[in-house]
Amino acid sequence: MFEFFSTLLPAHWLIAAFVLAILEALFPGAVFIWFSIAAALVSALSYVFGLGWQTQIVLFGLTALGSVAAWRVWRRAKPAQSPLPQLNRRAQQYEGQLCEVVDAIVNGSGKVRVGDTVWTVRGADAPVGARVRVVGADGTVLEVVLAAQSAP
Repeated sequence: MFEFFSTLLPAHWLIAAFVLAILEALFPGAVFIWFSIAAALVSALSYVFGLGWQTQIVLFGLTALGSVAAWRVWRRAKPAQSPLPQLNRRAQQYEGQLCEVVDAIVNGSGKVRVGDTVWTVRGADAPVGARVRVVGADGTVLEVVLAAQSAP
């Protein structure tokens, strides 16, 4: 094993960087890319400074772990913002909408029509045909309140 390490060349690190970049492309997750960058950096520094194999291994380990740690800190400080935060939360998309009761709300449970879909709701008792406003959602159950009579 030591014999293998003692023959490490900058080209070996470059090949490792290429393989790790391909792995990142095949299995995206922002992990392999940091190891790929670390290998490319070690390749360049080894080529320029003629580093010994022990230094190359330590440098690779430090840069790989350091870059992963830095990435995680940066991502926590700046989380990804979705342009469509409600995309897979259909029930939350209806908050604020007025809808009509199609199955009377009795004992806090009933059904309303929102668009072309009938949803189960929770809220104050209301007769069929009453107008209610969606104020929230709990899973697939909409939470509603009676709409003001003066509202259009």
